[in-house]
Amino acid sequence: MNWITNYVRPRINSIFSRRETPENLWQKCDECGTMLFHRELSDNLNVCTSCGHHMVISPRERFTALFDGGVFAEIAVPEPIADPLHFRDQKKYPERMKAAQKATGEKEAMLVATGDMGRAPIVAVAQDFSFMGGSMGMYVGNAIIAAAQKAVKMKCPLVLFSAAGGARMQEGILSLMQMPRSTVAVQMLKEAGLPYIVVLTHPTTGGVTASYAMLGDVHIAEPNALICFAGPRVIEQTLGERLPDGFQRAEYLLDHGMLDRVTRRTEMRDELIAITRMLMGLPPAVRGDLPAPDPQPEGLDKPKDEAKAGTAQPADDPAAKKTAAKP
Repeated sequence: MNWITNYVRPRINSIFSRRETPENLWQKCDECGTMLFHRELSDNLNVCTSCGHHMVISPRERFTALFDGGVFAEIAVPEPIADPLHFRDQKKYPERMKAAQKATGEKEAMLVATGDMGRAPIVAVAQDFSFMGGSMGMYVGNAIIAAAQKAVKMKCPLVLFSAAGGARMQEGILSLMQMPRSTVAVQMLKEAGLPYIVVLTHPTTGGVTASYAMLGDVHIAEPNALICFAGPRVIEQTLGERLPDGFQRAEYLLDHGMLDRVTRRTEMRDELIAITRMLMGLPPAVRGDLPAPDPQPEGLDKPKDEAKAGTAQPADDPAAKKTAAKP
């Protein structure tokens, strides 16, 4: 026996026989600290099964859960100028864009798609907060306009999921111009008589809240979502006073009349199906994959004699016997 047999061979065997274990099998809840299995968390739409905390979810994951069978088609969005101001802080603007695209796998901060929800066509728009804070730039303005035009063409509702930190400073005044542009897009829907439903997710702040996020016909929010223009810390420092608990959170805004509903993410699809069908004048959706049963013919569940004569008498009724005995 030598050092090759005693040390080298066991070492080589241990290296090649080692199993690679993924590092993302478990995720810790930011609210309660519970370790959640990734499949269980994904099946629950990134909502903690222990405390109900709503974690970040990507637009594609949201659309997969929203549309029938997870099937949807992306809508093309016109490409804006890449770097209109040649902006540079610690990095050049194009470099920040490439880093965000690599981290998220998306082209920009907003995804536009169309498909069926509850067997009725809709156009859906979702912002990705992981992409530069979901900031509103020229692409976001183009996306909202493209979504509104598609909804008008299809004569279907537009559902928007907002999640943003405000305007994109790298585009300056061009970013702020998306506020009136998106307002015009919403007006197109209103003139066409089509529903515009906004789902506000955590966080929705800044110029997004001051424009298209608060112009919907119906406003729904996810639980505990931060919804504001200026953040609570800025307001607290400006006023020099302590703000109420839960200030600018979804439940606080619901109590003060700024929202219509606060709905859990796992119940959002059913809520949106009911609202869109009601606003479009469609009958309530039927649960399950089978169509609604045909209405039962009148008199089918009645006895034959009752269906013909309109009344039925028991066989042992004396009155019935006397009637039958008469010629």
